[in-house]
Amino acid sequence: MSVTLHTNLGEIKMEIFCDDCPKASKNFLALCASNYYNGTIFHRNIKGFMIQGGDPTGTGKGGKSIWGSKFNDELRESLKHDKRGMLSMANSGPNTNGSQFFLSYAKQKHLDGKFTIFGRVIGGLEVLDMMEKTPTGADDKPLAEIRINRVSIHANPLA
Repeated sequence: MSVTLHTNLGEIKMEIFCDDCPKASKNFLALCASNYYNGTIFHRNIKGFMIQGGDPTGTGKGGKSIWGSKFNDELRESLKHDKRGMLSMANSGPNTNGSQFFLSYAKQKHLDGKFTIFGRVIGGLEVLDMMEKTPTGADDKPLAEIRINRVSIHANPLA
């Protein structure tokens, strides 16, 4: 499976690792299908590190999983934060996944074993470049809004 985030800066296409991380994938895809992420902003942007979104409140403190509560990590030895564009669940500690996610701007080995990696960018790295270059203010919030307008889901990751 794959999804395209249609943002105000352009499109980012991501392959979702449904077989490796079924719970995180199901949660993310169901939230995408229900338009949960439509109109939400990326509330945290740290150059050289990552950009975080998925919180409908835009504060970094909100968001729920499709189950209405936090769900367990799906940490896989085979999945690493070893390159730009890895898609992971954001959390506030072990087994606290909800709706928030982040995209890495670079290799982040120190995150391995702490965050569920459930996808990767397969198109639109130039949009990720634009996101990374967006100036930020307090709490690493982008000064210019970076918004997910809508999400498309594709059955074939190459489609």
